[in-house]
Amino acid sequence: MKKIHSLTGMIDLLGQKDNESSQSDKIFNTEKSLIKIFKNYSLNEIRTPALEDEQLFNRSVGESSDIVNKELYSFQDKNEKTISLRPEGTAGVVRSIIEKKLENDFHRLWYLGPMWRYERPQKGRYRQFNQAGVELLGYKEGLAELEMISMVISINAELNIKNPKIKINHLGDNESKESFCNDLKTFLEPHAKNLDKRDVDRLNKNPLRVLDSKSMDTQKVLKSAPKISDYISQDSLNMLETVKETFPNENIEIDHSLVRGLDYYTGFIFEAVSEDLGAQDAYLGGGRYDQLFEELGGKKLPAIGMAIGIERLAEISKNTSSRQTLISFMILSDKIQQKAYKIAHDLRSLNKDIVFEVSLGEGSLKSKLRRANKDKASYAIILGDEELASETILLKSLQEDNSDQKKLTLNEIKKFISSI
Repeated sequence: MKKIHSLTGMIDLLGQKDNESSQSDKIFNTEKSLIKIFKNYSLNEIRTPALEDEQLFNRSVGESSDIVNKELYSFQDKNEKTISLRPEGTAGVVRSIIEKKLENDFHRLWYLGPMWRYERPQKGRYRQFNQAGVELLGYKEGLAELEMISMVISINAELNIKNPKIKINHLGDNESKESFCNDLKTFLEPHAKNLDKRDVDRLNKNPLRVLDSKSMDTQKVLKSAPKISDYISQDSLNMLETVKETFPNENIEIDHSLVRGLDYYTGFIFEAVSEDLGAQDAYLGGGRYDQLFEELGGKKLPAIGMAIGIERLAEISKNTSSRQTLISFMILSDKIQQKAYKIAHDLRSLNKDIVFEVSLGEGSLKSKLRRANKDKASYAIILGDEELASETILLKSLQEDNSDQKKLTLNEIKKFISSI
């Protein structure tokens, strides 16, 4: 029978106790580190559906974006309604807050889960990928920006990112943004023949996106183009300087060519980049989206957020998880399995700071010990017919070569487990 394989760009993640440097374990450890930071910043978790009405993304992400044009996983359900797998998290969060009529309050939210984009798989980027996000809702420009950048700095520190750079920019208010886009389009149209084809399409839909072009030909033309820094207000420019001054010891760069790939961004925007990722060097990014709630039918609600690419962050993370003490409990006789397991259950409940594994597989003591060593267990607890009859247990340290086994009473082993 023909084997069934996973779909292109969609990978399995399987943890390995004996190889914490595996891609899967690096991703899992990255997620745990992020959740720790989110809780430290007093954020509340939100979970939204993986499937949404396609119009949610057309109206929020924007029809000029690559996501909607090329990367959206959309199909009709049995009621002939067009639905999409979520390509990003913010739109679903906004839809949820509007639907629950919660726009009159402040919200500090985080999420974590799979997203889908139909793009060419490459290093650190897949068609199904994992993304974490933070949304601060109801907060006007000012302290919320500082809170967001503080969180980025904490992520870089916790995950031990080498030489990270945080790029920041400001897109101005609606009037300055519109004025800049009109002048940029007027400037670029005579140069259309020198622009990349994709940039010509962007020029007609959202001129701002041309600034994000990876084409060398387009970038040559842009050297003489209008600069957004000449259009935004002094308050907007001051916001950028405030961020730099608040975090003087961080590598923060004002980059007026920085734009985000989603149409809903307004005002302050940012991203964190690492040279270790190559040309596609961003591993998180975000910004303010003060108009999105109204555009999706809700009340006006200022907001700022960021999205974090888990696979890309895990790839450059130098974080090593704090490994808990692993104890392997070995039962040597089929006849005593139930009684022995009851002892194991009681011992496991004594200390939540350890990993307590009951060896469920068959095999000799030698093979069980070999497996425990491979899993980097610190101790083996061994229970056979003789030990059960005498109410004792054998304890063997696996951290030392050729260490002797110790025979302990049940009370002694309980004290030992509790003390670790």
